[in-house]
Amino acid sequence: MSDPRSKSVLGKGLSALIPRIPEKSIPSAPSVARDGAPGTSTMEIEIGRISPNPFQPRLDFDQRSLEELKQSIKQNGIIQPITVRRMIGGTFELISGERRVRASQELGKRTIPAYIISVDTDAEMLELGLIENLQRENLNPIEISLSFKRLIDECNLTQDQVAEKVGKERSTVTNFLRLLKLPERIRQGVRDNKISMGHARALLAVTDEKKQLKLYSRIIDDGWSVRRIEDEIKGKDPKKTTKGGSAAKPSNLRGDASFQQLETRLRHKFGTKVTIRKNAAGGGEIGIEYYTADDLDRLLDLLES
Repeated sequence: MSDPRSKSVLGKGLSALIPRIPEKSIPSAPSVARDGAPGTSTMEIEIGRISPNPFQPRLDFDQRSLEELKQSIKQNGIIQPITVRRMIGGTFELISGERRVRASQELGKRTIPAYIISVDTDAEMLELGLIENLQRENLNPIEISLSFKRLIDECNLTQDQVAEKVGKERSTVTNFLRLLKLPERIRQGVRDNKISMGHARALLAVTDEKKQLKLYSRIIDDGWSVRRIEDEIKGKDPKKTTKGGSAAKPSNLRGDASFQQLETRLRHKFGTKVTIRKNAAGGGEIGIEYYTADDLDRLLDLLES
């Protein structure tokens, strides 16, 4: 049985186990970690000796972002080492950093800097891998939802405990978990960034799956905003506003096709009305509308992610 004290530290992520040091100071041979983290070391290890993380929460690896990471590694090297645990036969199992490993492999690198930490059980490996990826990696909402569910189902954590370990509000964890109730087609749309989490949350208010899918098609085909979906669900007339029933004004785009495309992309990303206004000097401003306090919290989560 593992030491409960190490378990409580484990739940806080790798930052509780390993010091954050710049790559230039990483030694080429193993060394004992600082800050009272026994069993932790850093070294250059051969990429060919690293096996994938069996508990990897990431389902999709975007090739475009991988290319950007490759360019960053070319210019700056690996700024943050990957994290592994030592296995039998001189091999290692990845805990976090699969994108860095993939990018390094594609660049033809033979070795990669790594933190080597002591993890006694698969249960600890699962918890540590999931929490570290949630804290550090740019996961999509469905990957986050599935990670939360695994922490609850396989690590026997409550929603409150999950929220504490990943530094989120309990309501945030609950909202992510609710996404898993959506039909697979809609969940895939969230994974592929075709619709925002705000869109998905709005669709959860509909209990009939056929109607959910019909509304989903309107989002994809017609670019409906979260507000438009909410109005449709409530039976409101989209041609009227709350002030005097006048028709909604079109967005202020000055007829520029490239700005129209950008505005559409931002509208899909944030799930709400977005306007771009440019001035004669070449600058301008972006306006993002929100309608409730919850909607503002949702937008802030998106902007901070």
